[in-house]
Amino acid sequence: MASFHQLALLLLLALAWAWPAAAGTLSKADIERRFQRPLHVGEKLREIPAWPLTSELTPDAGPVAYVFESIDLAPIPGFEGTPINLLVAIDKDGRFLEVEVLHQHEPVFLGGLGPVPLMDFVRQYKDKSLKQEITVASTYGNTRANAGGNRVVLDGVAKATASVRIVNQTALSAALAVARARLGFAPASDLPPARIRETAFTTMDYPSLQSRGYVQTLRLSNADIEKLFAGSDGAGVDEEALRDPNGLFLEIHVAYLNPPLVGRNLLGEASFARLRDYLRDNQPAFWIATRGRYGLVDEGFVPGTVPPRLAVQQNGLPVELRDANRDYANQPTLSGANAALILVAPALAGLDPGQPMEFRLTVARSKGQILPTVTRREVSLRFAPSAELFDYPPRPLPEWLRAWSDRWPDLAMIGAALVLLTAVMLRPRSTCREPRRLLAFRLGFLAFTLLFIGWHAQGQLSIVQVTGAIKSLVAGAGLKSFLYDPVSLLLITFTAISLVVWGRGAFCGWLCPYGALQEFVGLVARKLRVPQLRLPARAARLLACSRYVVLAALAVSAALMPAAAERMVEVEPFKTAITVGFVREWPYVLWAGGLLLAGAFLYKFFCRYLCPLGAALTIGGRLRRWDWLPRLPACGQPCRKCEIVCQYDAIRRDGAIDYDECHQCLDCVGLYHDERRCGPQLLQARKGRVIGIKPIPAHSIN
Repeated sequence: MASFHQLALLLLLALAWAWPAAAGTLSKADIERRFQRPLHVGEKLREIPAWPLTSELTPDAGPVAYVFESIDLAPIPGFEGTPINLLVAIDKDGRFLEVEVLHQHEPVFLGGLGPVPLMDFVRQYKDKSLKQEITVASTYGNTRANAGGNRVVLDGVAKATASVRIVNQTALSAALAVARARLGFAPASDLPPARIRETAFTTMDYPSLQSRGYVQTLRLSNADIEKLFAGSDGAGVDEEALRDPNGLFLEIHVAYLNPPLVGRNLLGEASFARLRDYLRDNQPAFWIATRGRYGLVDEGFVPGTVPPRLAVQQNGLPVELRDANRDYANQPTLSGANAALILVAPALAGLDPGQPMEFRLTVARSKGQILPTVTRREVSLRFAPSAELFDYPPRPLPEWLRAWSDRWPDLAMIGAALVLLTAVMLRPRSTCREPRRLLAFRLGFLAFTLLFIGWHAQGQLSIVQVTGAIKSLVAGAGLKSFLYDPVSLLLITFTAISLVVWGRGAFCGWLCPYGALQEFVGLVARKLRVPQLRLPARAARLLACSRYVVLAALAVSAALMPAAAERMVEVEPFKTAITVGFVREWPYVLWAGGLLLAGAFLYKFFCRYLCPLGAALTIGGRLRRWDWLPRLPACGQPCRKCEIVCQYDAIRRDGAIDYDECHQCLDCVGLYHDERRCGPQLLQARKGRVIGIKPIPAHSIN
């Protein structure tokens, strides 16, 4: 059997290395067929893989939209390990014009539900804006109840929650990449911007605004500026500064105008109201004034433009502030002021008004009459807005963490069940010794597995997850896509640990919903006296090799014929029976039902002879560190009761456990601990009359 294990593992690795890299496939002609007159498709941009769209209606306006394939910008692996490819179009304001599914390999949408629910899902993006917080409703959570304000909640797809969350992340990530590159959207930030706190208005004079930190000031004398130019060509050329070193060279006053407590007090009620009408999307606005010998602007300044001497930065990134070109008569009179402007940041500049920023003013000195040497230095005011003006929203949860938040009741239930199963398998004696108690526990747990884990929580693991994980790792994409399906990830984690402790049987015997369904079919069949077939041990072991053949065939086809592999994975009836509950086209239902019917005659037929996931887990089960099922010298010779009772043919003639075939139903453990059922030979062995008991290692279960 080891040769089959090695062959399957090598073929899975071949699948991963042979999988082609993802890349966009559409040509300009493909885009032109989708976007016709009055729109025109430009050449694909070099700096970012997107096609600009211009319009005959506004020929001088430049691009009115951009079209791109998500796989070029956000190749996020899907459930199956292959990125979903979307065609996305956004207009110049960051609004979705269209989202179309080009290629997808999500098992639930290839078969099962079919592609129609996915097409309906992506149609919801039309007219939604990247300025909004777009999330996906969950069947299991209360996401829609939290909608409102700037949050948009899209209707999800039942039984495909993880897949549509990945689609949402793909669409948003790709669109934001284009918006940041071409539409002036701010770079990604870990924190949402602060919001203005609603506070009662209080009249304050200018000194009060300064004392509260609402207006902040930087004062520089002539001597301070002279120090900046020390050792340069600009040193000593300002005669007035040399004559009066203590004289005022520059004083900068800065205030953030948007909070009424500041803006109304600085501008007056009427002017502040006009300013708020002028601002779009609550653009950040600042009042900046200077006095002294040096001013904010020079004679060449054009109103409505960016003051050439001023630069603003936040977190090391530049922010453009443009003159609002508005004459507000009620601006405060600053004695000796040489300039007072209202400067406005673009709505999408990414400026967080609640965080510190730097206002830098360039000071230039020239030396020489003909071709003078110009030396420049910067002075900087660190403007730290008063925290009492703002509400600082908590960091939004990433999409994958929202999935975990929505599913916490299910995760808690399944987690408790896993703890219970672990306790029973570590200390099975009290549960297994009485046949009725073991049967009640086993049937109750399997019912939970089928009804709750399978049909409710959609936690059926599949061979697609194994091949998808390998492809994602080799492609360098990591396993982040698994985070979007927390129930499956919890079960995968437990199964991976259980492979080391118990082998493949912890999952196959207790946590596979389809396996549980087969077991119930077998139980009903025996109650109805359906003839039960049992293959000779040698024939059963040879037939069990067929699941490795299925696994190898899937690996080869996935590497060489991916489209065929997507159909071949339907050898697993999990999607039909568990994911969509037999609501599917008749060939798939016939196949899944036929396998269950076969299991009515030959116990758990699919699990034992065809299941590629079982084959993969058997390979992983070779990591098992302990032979934890207790045995005695009398097992197999002369006593063979366990071998006869075991319906999985997992006990050899010599009494040893074949862990590759064992589903850990615990029947043999119950026999071992029950002197009434274990047979006279073992009873004598326990009393030391016939055969001494083999010492049980400390790691064995008692």
